[in-house]
Amino acid sequence: MNSPQDAEPVAAVHQHHLRIYFEDTDAGGIVYHANYLRYAERGRSEALRALGMPHAEMMRRHQRMFVVRRAKIDYERPARLDDRLIVETRTLSLTGASVTLDQAIKRADGVLLVRIALLLACVGVADGRAARLPADMRAALEKMRQAGDPDRGLAVRHIAGGAAALEGF
Repeated sequence: MNSPQDAEPVAAVHQHHLRIYFEDTDAGGIVYHANYLRYAERGRSEALRALGMPHAEMMRRHQRMFVVRRAKIDYERPARLDDRLIVETRTLSLTGASVTLDQAIKRADGVLLVRIALLLACVGVADGRAARLPADMRAALEKMRQAGDPDRGLAVRHIAGGAAALEGF
């Protein structure tokens, strides 16, 4: 969508870093449960941007956008005031008009806090009806999916802040 030079190298896992502020917590300094959905949305938005297809560009160029059709959230541990978090986003599968993602929200020390299984539907901006993924969007998401496919014998590649690193399973 943007020029290929604008996209980061394709990786199996996109990482988005954030910090917990007072506004994110309850009176006890624990993150309010619904905020994890906000963090996941930020992670997905940044993953799409890293693939060269930010939301605004998708909407302008293809008249398409993603909407959350299903979200399954498992809360493992709480995040607390001033924690540094990492939102990891992986593409698991694609169909003609949907994408299945796995998102893990971890503390900076690697401890899993929340796992979210998502089904995103591609819809038309004008009518909100299901629409096929445009070829360039599909190709970028498929490269991300294949980069982390253990059946292909590939190591997981992470993108964090524009810097790529290799990590084994």
